[in-house]
Amino acid sequence: MNSDLVPDDLWERIAPLLPSRPPRRHRFPGRKPVDDRTALAGIVYVLRKGVSWADVPAERIGCSGVTCWRRLRDWIEAGVWAHLHEALLVELRRADLLAMDDCAIDGSHVRALKRGDHTGPSPVDRSRPGSKHHVIVDRHGTPLAVSLTGGNRHDVTQLIPLLDAIPRIRGRRGRPRHKPKRLYADRGYDFRKHRRLLWARGIVPKIARRGAPHGSGLGKTRWVVERSFAWLHQFKRLRIRYEIRADLHQGLLQLACTIICLRRLRTAF
Repeated sequence: MNSDLVPDDLWERIAPLLPSRPPRRHRFPGRKPVDDRTALAGIVYVLRKGVSWADVPAERIGCSGVTCWRRLRDWIEAGVWAHLHEALLVELRRADLLAMDDCAIDGSHVRALKRGDHTGPSPVDRSRPGSKHHVIVDRHGTPLAVSLTGGNRHDVTQLIPLLDAIPRIRGRRGRPRHKPKRLYADRGYDFRKHRRLLWARGIVPKIARRGAPHGSGLGKTRWVVERSFAWLHQFKRLRIRYEIRADLHQGLLQLACTIICLRRLRTAF
């Protein structure tokens, strides 16, 4: 089962990025730590199935959910998922599978059952506590950067932070890519200040005008970001936020993005 949750190609990319554990003492070494691949299988199981950490089947996975939670916490603090996401983006660019000339950005609400950091009254869910996933994707829907905010934060507040979060993607001769040429967005991003900020960065804003009738034609390019949210929310743990700690939910969100990037690599060959 673990090989299904953590296939070889995923493990080969993650293993070099994992922090090394301190050596065991020769005298009274204590219990042998759980293998990293086994703990990762438990993390992916929770991400896919949406179960609580206490409900991880230890007899099937090989470790308890508490161990998986602790390992996830440690790896987030070490920046494993951010480094893995950047490495996969480099592979995609090297294989000419990134189309960054046209990018799209959007946000999506999720309910937050246990409150915590980066939660707020959701305007689309009768002011219940919620959070927002914000993502910027390339022309194919490949996630380039992702962020988490409270449910009451406006989408446009993450426009510049998401652009800044795109890593400098190498993989081809010349300068690394870190910004699109054109950015597509819906009416929620139609502010004169932010249009000027995009122009100042050399990015052409393709943003629908507020008050204008629907049918601008931008949806022909912008629809890929909606599909990317569908991909993300196939991971059941992301449909509803259960984590009180925002960094843990952000880490699971980044892990889902890396899996989507890896799927893109697989299907292209």
